[in-house]
Amino acid sequence: MNWDVALDNFKNYLKIERNLSINTIESYLFDIKKLINFLKKNKIEKNPNELTSKITKEFIYNISKKVKPPTQARIISGIRRFFDYLILENLIEKNPMDNIESPKLGTNLPNTLTIEEIDKIISTIKLGSKTGLRNVAIIELLYSCGLRVSELINLKISDLFFKESLIKVTGKGNKERFVPISKQSQIYINNYLQNVRSYQKIKKGFEDTLFLNERGTILSRVMIFLILKKLKNASNIKKKIGPHTLRHSFATHLIENGADLITIQKMMGHESITTTERYLHVNKKHLIDSMMKFHPRTKK
Repeated sequence: MNWDVALDNFKNYLKIERNLSINTIESYLFDIKKLINFLKKNKIEKNPNELTSKITKEFIYNISKKVKPPTQARIISGIRRFFDYLILENLIEKNPMDNIESPKLGTNLPNTLTIEEIDKIISTIKLGSKTGLRNVAIIELLYSCGLRVSELINLKISDLFFKESLIKVTGKGNKERFVPISKQSQIYINNYLQNVRSYQKIKKGFEDTLFLNERGTILSRVMIFLILKKLKNASNIKKKIGPHTLRHSFATHLIENGADLITIQKMMGHESITTTERYLHVNKKHLIDSMMKFHPRTKK
């Protein structure tokens, strides 16, 4: 069994049986190709079912000198899952990644924005520009509904249920969930629909896509990052932020205002409550910051 066949079969497995998103699948394949390139570079002519623990350890040692621990951990996890699949298909008996430990990672608190910073970002958008109304709606939706970028760009007009104050979001693994949407966000979206999108020439196949680029097709993930980067610079915010920062801010502000974890988990589409629990750490940081600022014993 050669690598091309193995990767194609693994891709189909992830797509059909695991129901993973295209982005997740591509991430797995990208990391496995790092291993393939390592083999080629070192003239190791081995098929997937012929790899030994010694070879995979050499590969991991090699990448550990080039990438940071979080990336290293992701690569190890992805390749280990690939060999687990080969075991499932009875193509190998033992996973050559079994004795390889992932680097220990500290718990990094998600970077967040204050409400004032988010308002500042929105205030820098020129509503009279071609993309102004659209970009206001995008930023507000990312923050007010805690959406991932992929969820935002794939949102459909038919997913909007404004009478019920809900939107239908298609998340990882094509899992659907309903998320509450604020009246303010509804106003922004309706302004965009009525005053911008309704006058656009829309390409066939994108008639139901909510947010469009100037060519009348779906926005790319990169475009969302560029929009936020431009607004960050215009608002003179020094923090390192991206679209996911707005999602982190959404969860953090809910925690700080008393929302329970189960509710936040459902709104964010987290498969595990453990993922949501990290926002408790952010909340603790908020409490510590408040104590350090206001408690008299900290002012000596």
